[in-house]
Formats: sequence, structure tokens, C-alpha cells
Amino acid sequence: MSAYVSAFELFSIGVGPSSSHTVGPMRAAGDFAARLRATGALPRVARVSCSLFGSLGATGLGHGTPDAVVAGLQGLAPETVDPDAVRAAWTEWPDGRELAVDGTHPVSFARDDIVLAPRTRLPGHPNAMTLTAFDAAGATVAEETYYSVGGGFIRREGEAAEASPAAGRFPIRFATADELLAMCDDRGITIAEAARINEQALRGEEQVAAGLDEIWNAMAGCLEAGLQAEGTLPGILGVRRRAAGIRAQLEAAEAEGHRELPGEWLGAFALAVNEENAAGGRVVTAPTNGAAGIVPAVAMYWWRFLADSGLGADNAVTPDGEPAGSALLGAGIDPLDAAIVAEANRRRGIRRYLLTATALGSLFKANASISGAEGGCQAEVGSACAMAAGGLTAVMGGTNRQIENAAEIAMEHHLGLTCDPVAGLVQIPCIERNAIAASTAVTAARLALRGDGSHHVSLDTVVETMRQTGIDMSTKYKETSEGGLAVNVIEC
Repeated sequence: MSAYVSAFELFSIGVGPSSSHTVGPMRAAGDFAARLRATGALPRVARVSCSLFGSLGATGLGHGTPDAVVAGLQGLAPETVDPDAVRAAWTEWPDGRELAVDGTHPVSFARDDIVLAPRTRLPGHPNAMTLTAFDAAGATVAEETYYSVGGGFIRREGEAAEASPAAGRFPIRFATADELLAMCDDRGITIAEAARINEQALRGEEQVAAGLDEIWNAMAGCLEAGLQAEGTLPGILGVRRRAAGIRAQLEAAEAEGHRELPGEWLGAFALAVNEENAAGGRVVTAPTNGAAGIVPAVAMYWWRFLADSGLGADNAVTPDGEPAGSALLGAGIDPLDAAIVAEANRRRGIRRYLLTATALGSLFKANASISGAEGGCQAEVGSACAMAAGGLTAVMGGTNRQIENAAEIAMEHHLGLTCDPVAGLVQIPCIERNAIAASTAVTAARLALRGDGSHHVSLDTVVETMRQTGIDMSTKYKETSEGGLAVNVIEC
């Protein structure tokens, strides 16, 4: 079985604040509604209910899980829904109002039709939910249990776990990092090229490029929105947004002629994305929402400060043999077109960055976990940090083994990281944690680029260690808000 997961599954455009507690449950509820329609059972349905178990029940209110379920039952999808339609879908549900299942069939529904059961843990996964449809007499018409397994991915009970619905169609098949490196050696290709070959088995070359550009545009849009937004994040903690203030300080210093450290912008980029996520805005799962700031922050750091600096700007961003911007200019291109060339060069670099990160993220998902409820925050922030480190190494001109080394360094120093959101909100310590991890990713890439790719601890070893550590970790440190900062910080 191939570990590879398509970039368009691993990086999915959705809404905040949580991929496993918001996006996944919305998709599960939507799938349930679609199945009722497809089986012809929908006309018989008079009422629906949902039970949220384990971690979904424990932190569901803070993550907006009931709201997401209501939105999903109405046939709304994370990729296209207006975030405003999700934020209060359940919270402000009026008494006596009917719910349109799949957007068409009205049924009786009340807020208490969604039940939180945090003490009940189903064996399939800590994030479990059961949806039930009843007829007018109260008899069960249909019932399905779903598991939200991290990153917005869901699995229906009774379905086999699979790396990707399209896994059998990928020509580059690998289960481990060692196999990926060997496959690339045999073909004489980069990790990004291996990922591109797999993507092009599903869609055309232009579609792959356009899709990756769309992902980047959504990431950059979320980041820019976060840099501009001010005020207080939703929830009882009253956390104040900081990214816009930091942006203003950095811009003022630059206007006065001071050269601010790019690292300060890096932190602001990560804060901006995760503040947008915490506010329930449009965000790209990368590979989860709680860790969504790391991959785009490091990418924007490269885009803004390194792409045109000569640090990896030529060979690194031309994996398909296209001449880079400086090479084209040297060949006599009109200087007026320099901006167009630079933009195209950056775009190629971002695609390579995302494809490299996809291949690495696939390994974590297949061989360990990207779910905070299953593996703690090492599974979310650690995986994202490794993906960003490997992607940055790629666009800085690193070899495949330097890329693997960078990912290993980044993940190794997140082993054992707990998931302990205060008040069940993706705010403290999650937002700052993304900024710190973005910095770690850059450091890991620079360390790897100073070496030759050889190292004592392999990425596969670290992935397996993360898996084992997640199993050994107490449940209270895995997204239940029953340990760590979540119980040692006064909420109000």
C-alpha cells in the first residue's frame, strides 16, 4: 500500500478552528445526509440526532463541533461554506425551527439533539460521533458512526482505513521515507517530482499547477487577513489578536529605515494564520487546523525574503528544467518583465515546496498520526514543522537526503509535545506554538543544508518514535483539555 496522500486532500481549504473537531464532523454529517438521500431513506426521516464521543465531546463546544454538525447535515461543505454560516449554526438555533437535511428535507431538530458524551470512548478513534435518523414513530431509519481521524479526514465505521481513495492509482508507491529516497534515486528525480508524478496520475499537468496555486492563494489570503484583523478572538478567554499590531510595528520600523529581522515577520505570519483559524475563518488545513500556520508562514518567509536573494532562487525553483528568473534576465529579457519573471519563479518554488511537504506529510499520516486526539500536539505541530522544514530545504536547493534530514530534525524536537488547549479553544498555547514551530522549521532546514544529508537518526525512526510516544501518552494530554495548561490556567 502506498503512503502517499494527494496534496489536494492533505491541504484542504476549509474553515476554523479545528480540522478534526470542525472540518471532519462537518464532512461526516454531510456524508450521512448524502447517504440518506442516495439510499432513498430521506423522505422517511422525521428527526436526526448526533452523539459526540471522547475528544469530540470533551472539547466540542470550544471547537464549534455541534455547529459544524448542523452545517454538515444541511449539506454544507467546508470547502465552499461561508464561515459565518457555521459559527453559530447550533449555538443560536431557534426553538421550533426545522432543519433541512441535505438542504432539501425539513425535519424536527433541537439543540439537545446533539449530545456531548466525553466519557464514552469508542475503540476506533478518540474522535468518534454517531449520527441517527428516526422516522415519525421514533424508529431508527439509519445510523452511522464516523471517526474524525485528523486533518479533516473521516472514516466511517466498517470501512477499511486507507491512505488515500486514489492510492492505487499512484505510480510512485512508497510506505516509508527510505523507500521514497530509494525510489527517487532509481528514477533520478526529486521528492517534489515524485509527488508531481503521482498528482498527474489523477489530473493534468495544468490542473496540478492551478490547484497548487489555488492552495497557496488561499494560504496567502488567510495570512493577509490575519495581518489586518484586530480585536478579540471568540470564546471565554478573551484572547487579543496580535498579528496586526506586530505587522504595524514592523512596517513602521522599516519606514524609518530600520532593517527588521525576517524572523520577526515569520512569527507574525504564523500568528496571523492561527488567529484567523481561531476566529473560525477561511483556512487551509496543513495538515491540521491547529497547526495550519506553520507551512504557510515558512512559505511566505521564503517568498518575501529568500526567493530573490540568491539563496536557492535559481536551481531550487526549477525542478522541471525551466530557467529561473535570473537566468532569463541574463539571457536578455526586458527588465520591465522582471517582476513577471520573478512572480513565475516564486510560483514554481511554492509548488515545489507544497509537493515536497505533501510527500513528507503523507508519511506521518500513514505511519503515525496527524491527529492531536490520537498523538498529542507532536502529531499536529510536529508533523507540520517537519513538512515546512523539508519544503524549505527543497526550495533552498537541498538534496533529497538533506530534505529528509531537515524533516527528521524538525520532528525529533517535537517528540512528546502535548495537546492541552485551554478551555478547549484553539488559542492557548496553539497560536504561539505555531510561531515557535515555524522558527524551528527554518532552523532545521538551515542545519540540514549545512550538512551532506547523512545523519544518525532516520526520519522513519522518528516517525515510529512519534507513533509509540502517542500510544504511551496519557489521554489527558491528547486534546481533551484534561491536563497540562488546560487545567493549570484560570479560564476567566
